[in-house]
Amino acid sequence: MPVTIIPSKPVPTESSGTFRFIDIGVNLTDHVFHGIHHGKRKHEDDFEAVLDRSRLAGVQSMIITGGSLRESTTALSLAAQHGFFATVGCHPTRSKEFNEYPGGPEAYLQALDSLISANLHGKGRVVAIGECGLDYDRTHFAPEDVQRRHFRSQLFLAKKYKLPLFLHSRAAHKDLVNILRDEGFGEDGERKGVVHSFTGSVEEVIELMDMGFHISVNGCSLKTEQNLLAAKAIRPDKLLLETDAPWCSMTSTHASYTLLETLPASLKSKYFPSGTKLPSFMMGKPVKGRNEPSAIGGVAWVIHSFNEEVPFEKVTEKVYKNTIELFGLDELQVA
Repeated sequence: MPVTIIPSKPVPTESSGTFRFIDIGVNLTDHVFHGIHHGKRKHEDDFEAVLDRSRLAGVQSMIITGGSLRESTTALSLAAQHGFFATVGCHPTRSKEFNEYPGGPEAYLQALDSLISANLHGKGRVVAIGECGLDYDRTHFAPEDVQRRHFRSQLFLAKKYKLPLFLHSRAAHKDLVNILRDEGFGEDGERKGVVHSFTGSVEEVIELMDMGFHISVNGCSLKTEQNLLAAKAIRPDKLLLETDAPWCSMTSTHASYTLLETLPASLKSKYFPSGTKLPSFMMGKPVKGRNEPSAIGGVAWVIHSFNEEVPFEKVTEKVYKNTIELFGLDELQVA
């Protein structure tokens, strides 16, 4: 069923201010934020400039994604340095790390456990278990049975520490929800989490929300007309926002692009500042093709465009509140 795009009404003046965001999924551990692309230095380290642009765009904080034991350690270190937060876990495509770790899967899980227990409090703390889940699109990295086994083992950590899950699901919805239910998640309302970078169907959105899970969207979640239908089905109380930077940029080939055309110039300059294309580079300007946390405002604008009768600020503030409540970020609860 195609999505009908209706030209928007003139943008009200209240949509020209500064709005608050928490990017719940950002890969700040990636070397591209330090000028290293595909293992080679292409430009100066502009990590701090990326953070500066995010602040100008209204990003109050971020949750840095941990996708392996090593990456989770780095994520926590960065979070502590910059007053952000982090997740700890192992991405399904890296599930073989459990088997390859000295001492085997039990030792790997214990190392994750120890990392969590040492970083439960204060700034820079771990606020979710993940990125974990299932990815049947990329089983060449890890077979389905290996992914399922080590997804279950990480659910133990979420139960132990009563932390929300930061979930990844690609072409594996049925197995994902079956394992979650089998492990006691999503039924009693106590154990919760978010399916991040959601690209599934309307039916999957509804099932996950009915289980108590939140749904987070980014540029990859808004590529096709079917994606837009699924995003539109997310209830306000279950909606979260992210960029998944440096991945999941919003581009002119996406179904969401028409909706971005209504973004006021004052906001566009903050969320999508003009950049340079490599090999050219200018300190202070974004690198084209590298997504940044500042773009979270564009994701929010697309969601707002589904129902323009609701003010943009009401959308962003509801998501802000959802994020604080799910991840326990009480220190960010400032009016």
